[in-house]
Amino acid sequence: AELEDHHSKAVFNQISPYFDGSSFLDVGSQVSRGNSGLVALQEKLLKDTLRKRIEVSCVDHGIQLIKQRLQSKKALIVLDDGTDVEKIYSLAGGKHWFGPGSRIIITTRDEHLLKCSTGDVKYEVKCMTEKEGLQLFCWHAFKNPLPPEDFVEISESLVTYAQGLPLALEVWGSFLYRRSMVEWKSFIERLKQIPHDSIVEKLRISYDGLPDHTTKETFLDIACF
Repeated sequence: AELEDHHSKAVFNQISPYFDGSSFLDVGSQVSRGNSGLVALQEKLLKDTLRKRIEVSCVDHGIQLIKQRLQSKKALIVLDDGTDVEKIYSLAGGKHWFGPGSRIIITTRDEHLLKCSTGDVKYEVKCMTEKEGLQLFCWHAFKNPLPPEDFVEISESLVTYAQGLPLALEVWGSFLYRRSMVEWKSFIERLKQIPHDSIVEKLRISYDGLPDHTTKETFLDIACF
């Protein structure tokens, strides 16, 4: 099944207690790291599901460990923001890697990946409309469903950049709360420099702009739960 990120976290939290082990992997954030990022994901999958740390030397070693250690476990694996078939295979090549009753959920915005998938169920989550997105953003940015008159245009621009994704709207709105128009304009100028489809990097702008470690921890709480 392919579910949009915001919904897949809710599904994961709700059903994970019914499995022997579970792991939610942010595949998209590790893509740029190449094989080292993939090995890190394999180690996290093993640690989450087995509740102990297992060192992985390379991608092929990780594949063998996952198949050997989890073939008898009823596991729930969520691969979030998948973009590469080979990387998906390196983490969960099929249900036969895991025990009976296991479930693999893949979230993706890549239509090609959907066509390559052999999953039992495919589900397309519709993005929010511009109106719905603006209301969600404004609740976080202004504690009100509508923006102040002088913030209408820039708020609408940010909603467009978010591409209907609730997580981006919530994080950006919270980040810009009580900030000046100058700071808003600086934020949107930085967004314009990022490729249109790189939502992870767009979220990173908010994180990098926070002043201290404690505030960044709060940001991660908002972004991840």
